[in-house]
Amino acid sequence: MYKLKLLLAAGICLFLNAANAQSIFLDPSKPIDDRVKDLVSKLTLDEKVHQMMNAAPAIPRLNIPAYDWWNEALHGVARSGVATVFPQAIGLAATFDDQLAGQESSAISDEARAMYNAAEADNYHLRFGGLTFWTPNINIFRDPRWGRGQETYGEDPFLTSKMGVAFITGLQGTDPDHLKVAACAKHFAVHSGPERLRHTFNAQASPKDLYETYLPAFKALVNANVEAVMCAYNRTNNEVCCGSNLLLDTVLHDQWHFKGHVVSDCGAIADFYMGHHVVPGQAEAVALAVKHGVDLNCGDEYPALVDAVKRGLITEKEIDAALTTLLKTRFKLGLFDPKGSSPYDNIQTSVINSDAHRQLAKQVALESIVLTKNNGVLPLRNDLPKYYVTGPNASSVDVLLGNYYGVNPQMTTVLEGLASGISPASQMQYKAGILLDRPNANPIDWTTDDAKASDVTFLVMGISGMLEGEEGEAIASPNFGDRLDYNLPQNQIDFLKKLRAGNKHKIVAIVTGGSPMNLAEVQDLADAVLLVWYPGEEGGHAIADIVFGKTSPSGRIPVTFPKSLDQLPPYEDYSMKGRTYRYMTAEPLYPFGFGLSYTTFSFTDMKLSAQKTNKKTPLKAEVTVTNTGKMASDEVVQLYITVPQTGNNPLYSLKGFKRIKLQPGDAQKVEFDITPELLQSIKDNGQSTELSGDYHIYIADSVPTQRSADLGMSKGAEAVLTVK
Repeated sequence: MYKLKLLLAAGICLFLNAANAQSIFLDPSKPIDDRVKDLVSKLTLDEKVHQMMNAAPAIPRLNIPAYDWWNEALHGVARSGVATVFPQAIGLAATFDDQLAGQESSAISDEARAMYNAAEADNYHLRFGGLTFWTPNINIFRDPRWGRGQETYGEDPFLTSKMGVAFITGLQGTDPDHLKVAACAKHFAVHSGPERLRHTFNAQASPKDLYETYLPAFKALVNANVEAVMCAYNRTNNEVCCGSNLLLDTVLHDQWHFKGHVVSDCGAIADFYMGHHVVPGQAEAVALAVKHGVDLNCGDEYPALVDAVKRGLITEKEIDAALTTLLKTRFKLGLFDPKGSSPYDNIQTSVINSDAHRQLAKQVALESIVLTKNNGVLPLRNDLPKYYVTGPNASSVDVLLGNYYGVNPQMTTVLEGLASGISPASQMQYKAGILLDRPNANPIDWTTDDAKASDVTFLVMGISGMLEGEEGEAIASPNFGDRLDYNLPQNQIDFLKKLRAGNKHKIVAIVTGGSPMNLAEVQDLADAVLLVWYPGEEGGHAIADIVFGKTSPSGRIPVTFPKSLDQLPPYEDYSMKGRTYRYMTAEPLYPFGFGLSYTTFSFTDMKLSAQKTNKKTPLKAEVTVTNTGKMASDEVVQLYITVPQTGNNPLYSLKGFKRIKLQPGDAQKVEFDITPELLQSIKDNGQSTELSGDYHIYIADSVPTQRSADLGMSKGAEAVLTVK
């Protein structure tokens, strides 16, 4: 009997070894294509379709653990464990610093890997604990009413492309054989509100607007090998985005040759029959999505693929092709490899919320803060007798976060930051004074008299994620997260007027928010105005450094602030006519690229390497930038090109930017390459063309309009290039 047991055990071991030897998918020495093919061949149809859902279940017979594809990292690892909280994406855009964006996302992916490694060690397989991140949001912030505009890099396709490419490169890493994490470009495409209608809305965009504005950033990220693309909820030009011949078949796969996987936005497949009514039911919806290349279902609809196969709506071979594309990502991430096979397996938890990452978060915040007015009050001495801090957002953690955020045990509010910056000899007092967006129930007001007795009052005002954001997230918004009223809450304006009345001392307005808002009265009433976005865990310290002059402000506005919504087309109109600095003829409150400094700069000696060129020869543009003031500061040097004005071409187009640091009196030559691609225009049919005629080349510190000059920006420099 004993010998029989030994023989039986030996037989079982031989069987298991033989089975494992046949499991090519577990052998990291084999090519990924062979490994994926092997794994797919071992799955039943039911197992296949369940692996194509974001909550992919375990397959015990193959020792495959559960995996949830849904993770977020918009400005730090979100909805998971403790992580570094960087400024919101719109704040990162305001830095005009793509190198910094890459540093931030590299730090985020380090933390993501460390958190994943720790969770794996404890056998945790929870949602928001994986390595496939549905970020960045590279939709164009075409209208300030959109509550999710805070997630974007602003209104300009060039800036969005540069920041987006830098961000996904930092996330995915540079190892040729392994992904650090997988990034995702979303939401494809022509998606920017209204939030209330997103499950039923049909966005209409001309071919020119598609290829000139809405698609360039997606193309740039595809060319940079982004691993995933998320298709949007809405329809675009009558086709559901997650079942679109134009967007998915023609553009993404045929024209751009995208090799990664496509994921649906969460619930978008159900919208096919519940919202858009383009198919009668679930089986038809899932077949339509997979046939158009949607490999991953965020939702629970894809089990209906089994029924769709039985009904002849789709073949198992088509499902295999989608699953093959999808599984390649998991193999690139090393999820089927032995521990230690990936260079990222050994990233330790010490990187999470590290001092280095905290300093990086502060640097992003410092570069993002935009000074929109300064009558000489800033920078402040930090040893004045008495400071007063008030306003609904002064002690708020929410205004540090924005949406899609992580948590952190050391969040520095504006109040805490300012308090940390003053001299021990000085006094500082604080009262909130008012609520965020409604009148106080108690009419007694002690705040305004206290403010009048102080040398400087800091009013921390604006909006928060309670008032703007995604459908279901902005719980104080009456419009599903959108801001259909462009004004600040009236109680805040009334409060500022009370603070100003009879007050001979200075008032500094510190404004939080993730989108354009009507700051005209704030601009008139306050002595200085700082736009700080949602500045992350180190926001308070960064604001204090700006206020007390440790650092000169250098942020630039990445989205035009109109004076009122009356200057804009209707929200539901996706035509770019009259929108953004590129097509808007009305005078804005703050123009694109605008932001004041504590010093001044001049732009001189602009030169082109040639004044005339053909349509194929690149050239260079050069200018000398001089710090003509008395304080060291960064300057954001911006290149704009105006093509010959035929048809409805953009008035200006950003085509380059560089951030430089100059000491007082120092000068630096800044050079830009002007390639034939930068001179191309888009015809009404969506095709690229090179126009003949005079191109105006501007190098400046803001879009070169009269409004920029009126607000105190330099005049920049201009040259004319003739293209034959």
